[in-house]
Amino acid sequence: MLFQPRTDEMLFVLAQVLRGPQRLQALAPFGEVDAELIGQLVEEAGKFVASVIAPLNRSGDEHGVRLVAGQVSTPPGFRAAYQAFWQAGWPALAAATEDGGQGLPAVLEAMLFEMLSAANHGWTMAPDLLHGAYDCIKHHGTDELKARYLPKLASGEWLATMCLTEAQAGSDLGLVRTRAVAQPDGSYQLSGSKIFISGGEHDLSDNIVHLVLARLPDSAPGPKGLSLFLVPKFMPDGARSAVHCEHIEEKMGLHGSATCVMRFDAATSWIIGEPGRGLNAMFVMMNSARLHVALQGIGLLEAAWQKADAYARERRQMRAPGRTAAQAAPAADGSRLPDLIGEHPAMRRILDSQRAWIDAGRVIAYHTALELDIARHHPDSARRAAAQRWCSLTTPVLKAAFTHQAFHGGSDCLQVFGGHGYVRESGIEQHVRDARVTMIYEGSNEIQAIDLLVRKVLPDGAQAFDLWLDALRAELAPQQAADARLLARLDRLQAATARLLQATARNDTLAYWVAEDFLRAVALTLLDWAWCQIAATSAGGSPRWQAPAQALEHWIMPELSMRLAIIDTQAACERAAETP
Repeated sequence: MLFQPRTDEMLFVLAQVLRGPQRLQALAPFGEVDAELIGQLVEEAGKFVASVIAPLNRSGDEHGVRLVAGQVSTPPGFRAAYQAFWQAGWPALAAATEDGGQGLPAVLEAMLFEMLSAANHGWTMAPDLLHGAYDCIKHHGTDELKARYLPKLASGEWLATMCLTEAQAGSDLGLVRTRAVAQPDGSYQLSGSKIFISGGEHDLSDNIVHLVLARLPDSAPGPKGLSLFLVPKFMPDGARSAVHCEHIEEKMGLHGSATCVMRFDAATSWIIGEPGRGLNAMFVMMNSARLHVALQGIGLLEAAWQKADAYARERRQMRAPGRTAAQAAPAADGSRLPDLIGEHPAMRRILDSQRAWIDAGRVIAYHTALELDIARHHPDSARRAAAQRWCSLTTPVLKAAFTHQAFHGGSDCLQVFGGHGYVRESGIEQHVRDARVTMIYEGSNEIQAIDLLVRKVLPDGAQAFDLWLDALRAELAPQQAADARLLARLDRLQAATARLLQATARNDTLAYWVAEDFLRAVALTLLDWAWCQIAATSAGGSPRWQAPAQALEHWIMPELSMRLAIIDTQAACERAAETP
């Protein structure tokens, strides 16, 4: 079974739940982006993904990439698919028109990459960094670099990488050793090695633009001494750069994507942004990438759910509890067939729970993408600030929660198949393998939790977080039972945060112990908020949406009490330790 984009449900979330077309048309650049245009674009994207990208998923996983004499060949069909992808204009959706892009909203690009990740995560790894590299150069590159590289990146004709990690420097970028030495002509010679570089070498595009963190000779130690450099695979005169792929990793998943060890031998490069402020420039790329990784999680869980749901509708086993023989389907000989496994409560619980995560994930992710456009283009500075606050606080939650669910929820979907899920024939085991890395890259989920609590909630006494909670409250109707429940949960989360704030004032290491619990509590609250938005639409009472909404309340939301209890217990222990 190949993945099929559910464009009708995606459009329902954007247009009906979030009123996306109206919100976008209120922004000057998108005055002509109406529901009809959005619908046509998403439908065409779905057709392209289903017909061109999805059929390569399994073959790409089985064939994998090959490294011969420093050259990486991708699986059969990958290059042709990528050439068709960029020539059809898909990478250019959200790029500025002055760079050759289409100037469309970020949310449309987000919807496209959700579908691509679900259809073929390995293939999608190549173009998934384009948007971030483009933004990074556009905001921090010199006019010369912009003129040379932005049109090629905007169109997708050339691909890009993000080269951060070194063998001794994983999440601790302050340990980076790669060096760059200034040259008389204004360029730099860059030397060092980078590991885990997705798409560091391949045959999909005619050039690759590497964005590399390195140190200048007189730089300060630690992360504040890092600068960012652009190193092309091929120089402007066509000469091959001194950049080499030494090795490709043998990985648990993503076999269709080349994860490379890259060596830079005094490679000619150009600085992006100011010396010593490389992380500032790079984080333009990383924040964009983290939203896309969250969308990878949503897409991969959707792909796993589709397979599990289809299997549950055809596989018959035993009599489901609560069903009589008279309710069972008749066989040709007049006997009664076993029930479909989708009628068994244990399987129904799995399928409805994952559906609740997927549907809510779309609401939160699409809302965040809309807020990105509002932060960039809204005429009111206060509204732009509110949008930026939403993106800052929500992005780490999205990335961590939905990549976690892609792997663990995907594993639950595999469970629906029983032993058939554990063998390759079913195809679902690939989704589980491919999803695992999303919990690690672009900032591990533990780092996302620390980023949320330690760097964004606690430093200002939770003032920004309180405003964020108020924004969630503002969209609720207390007379609705579901909204009333959420209002009570928001109050509990706010109160727990206040108690945690007091406790961490006495012991600042406490925040690191409970950061994951705090992020999970915020994620669950967001899920509840998303489902309140769905319930407010006319479709909220239909059977399609009722089952996952009930699963949310019965099987998912009880975790919130557990997470808040952990936070309160640790905060209380800290208070008790301070009592004379």
